[in-house]
Amino acid sequence: MLEQPVGHVFEASLGDALPPRQRLHLILLGVDSVARSTAFYEALGWARSRTGNEGFTKFDLGGHALCLISREALAQDAGFDGPRGTGFCGVALIYLAKSPDEVPRILAKAVEAGGRLVKPATRTQWGVAGYFADPDGHLFEVDYEDAWVFDDGHRLIVDKVNG
Repeated sequence: MLEQPVGHVFEASLGDALPPRQRLHLILLGVDSVARSTAFYEALGWARSRTGNEGFTKFDLGGHALCLISREALAQDAGFDGPRGTGFCGVALIYLAKSPDEVPRILAKAVEAGGRLVKPATRTQWGVAGYFADPDGHLFEVDYEDAWVFDDGHRLIVDKVNG
């Protein structure tokens, strides 16, 4: 799947649907200013992960991460027209799939369970990702990227990235 060009859309049949494991890895908050919000969490005494960057800050939550990204970047990634006034709430819960082929299958399971497909599994510059909304409209991203590092229990190791 990763050999496909950025923007390629993947689909899975309902017969191939795969339920995600009962685990979330990232809490992604769309913020007005990544720098200002980073300073706020650091002021609370939280240590920023050194594996983030200027536009994407991570805080280790013990195998999970609180991540900050601009509202504009999150809205664009999820396929919304803009970060405000469109029903976009600025928060996404992220499930990190073990392989690229799990992404469309997990999205299919979410739809099968009564969720709404927001963005189909799509090849991104980092891997494969798509979004669904739960029945209350809460946004979930299902994402696969080679960069994430996990322990043997599939718990995220926040302070490491694959090179």
